[in-house]
This record gives sequence, C-alpha cells and structure tokens, in this order.
Amino acid sequence: MTETQLPAVNREWHLVSRPVGWPKTEDFALVEAEVPQPGEGQVLVRNAYVSVDPYMRGRMSAAKSYVAPYELGKVMQGGAVGEVVASNAEGIEVGDHLLHFLGWREFAVVDAKQAVKVDPQAAPLSTYLGVLGMTGLTAYAGLLRTASFKEGDSVFVSGAAGAVGSQVGQIAKLKGASRVIGSAGSDEKVKLLVEEYGFDAAFNYKNGPVSEQLRAAAPDGVDVYFDNVGGDHLEAAIGQLNRDGRIAICGAISVYNSTEPVSGPKNLARLIQTRGRIEGFLVGDHYDLQAEFVQEVGAWVRSGELKYSETVVEGIENNLEAFFGVLRGDNVGKMIVKL
Repeated sequence: MTETQLPAVNREWHLVSRPVGWPKTEDFALVEAEVPQPGEGQVLVRNAYVSVDPYMRGRMSAAKSYVAPYELGKVMQGGAVGEVVASNAEGIEVGDHLLHFLGWREFAVVDAKQAVKVDPQAAPLSTYLGVLGMTGLTAYAGLLRTASFKEGDSVFVSGAAGAVGSQVGQIAKLKGASRVIGSAGSDEKVKLLVEEYGFDAAFNYKNGPVSEQLRAAAPDGVDVYFDNVGGDHLEAAIGQLNRDGRIAICGAISVYNSTEPVSGPKNLARLIQTRGRIEGFLVGDHYDLQAEFVQEVGAWVRSGELKYSETVVEGIENNLEAFFGVLRGDNVGKMIVKL
C-alpha cells in the first residue's frame, strides 16, 4: 500500500436526532475520529470539496424513500471529490483524484469500484460536484429525457438560480427553446437569470402570486415545466401548460420541512384538457447518459456557452451551515464546501 503522511484526526458530521420541521443545529454533531485505513480494494481520499443538496433533508427522516435514511450516530453521506492519499487498490495511485459519495467528512475510505477518476486539468475539481456532476446530469436528463424537450418548446424552470435550475434553462436555450422563464427568490437572482444565464424572462416569486407572474411572463403558455419547488409553482405551471405539455418533477423544496400533509395542486383536472403529462424522475436512473452528458455539456462549459455559479463555504466546521443555506435558498448555483 502506498500513502502520504496523514494527520491524526478526521472530523466528520453525524446525525444525532431526526429533525422535525426545519433542521436545528442540535440535530447534528461534528465528531473527531481516527483517520481510517483502506482495506483491500479500497483507497483513502482527502476530500477537497463536499456537496450539500436539498435531497439530503429527506435522508434525515426515517420515512421510507428511494434512498436509505441516514443512520443516527453515524457519519452522513453526500457527493465529494478529493485526492487519494493512500491506496490499496489496483489502478489507483496516490495523487489521483476521485469523485465519490462519502462526503460530510475530511477523510473517507472508499471502495475503488464505487469511485470515478476525475481530471483536475480538464476542469476545476469543484465542477465535478455541480455543472459536470450529479446536479448537471439531473438537469440534462430531466429536461431532455423525462420532459422530452424539443426545439421550439417554451420552458419554465422553478428554483432557476440553483445548481440544477440554472443549467436547465441554459441547456434549453442552447437546444433551441422558443422562450425560457425562471423563478427565483430575490431580485438579484432574477437579474442574474436574465443578464448572465440568458433567460428570456424571470420573476421573484416573493413579489406576488406565482400564477399571476407566470401568466405575465409566459402569455402563450409553457410546453415544459421543470419543477424544483412544488407547491404553488406546480399549480401555476399546470395552469399555463399548453396542449401536450410535459412536467418533470425533480424536487419540491417548498415542502421538504413541512410537518403536516401538503395539499396537491387544485387544478389537476386541467391535464385532461391539455393532455398534459407529469413525471417524476431520479438521476440515478439515467447514468447511461453520463458519457453523452459530459461530452456535450463539457464542450459548452469550455467554450463559455454554458455559464455556472458556485457558492463556496470554507471549512468542514461550516458544512452544516452551508446545508441550512441551501434550504433557505442562500446559494447562487451549486453550494459547495471547500475543506
């Protein structure tokens, strides 16, 4: 086994109680542990960047879902990218960089088969967690496969200044959308969507009823709605959906911290009139698109045609606050913690 000299302590975040409603600081603990050693077929990675994402809120609940809940008293998980500092696996050397899913900690022992080599010379390491990573593939697959986007479609994206939403809008424009509309939670983000990301229109959902603002922004209706928010945004999109319109359900951040059952859209019957379709999706079902996605989106990123933003928080000790920030909508683009 090859390795570099390591510190004695590994800091990692544990879930100590299951949040009710909005997560609280006391639901978590930053724990000091020994730096683990890799076994056969494993490597030790010093994480350089870790991801915090809205879906992690669901894993903090014990409710049955598409992914196992975080275990109480154990370190949490999430996307991470870092440098190999000890290797006990053939084909991976100290100094290689890997993408894996053992974030929320400084050092991680990773099964080599569960990691992907990435090239920091081809793109900044942080992009493999965002624009060229899981969030980017989510945007790509959700728009092009689930929502069956086609040239000339009018597209509405909620949470459009976030990591997924901002990429959905830009991909739609690059693929020939007739009009792209986004919603966001501040006037600054609205300005960013139009001036930086090239959206045709955008609105601040806090400035008035979403249905009225969407009607004004999309007077001719929408063919595709990419939903990151749920709630009143979904109802508004159904109200503006054109004939044969498609809705891709990616997330519903507006209801993640609800403690009571949430009522659904009141206008679902309109789907009969429009012959509309609503379909949920998970990025994990679409990894067959990975090579195509990296090739096409990577080229757009390198050419500057597709722009991306990152909100970077420094230090593992601030990992939790970065996660809270995602739930509050503090981030522009991908929220990342730099260790």
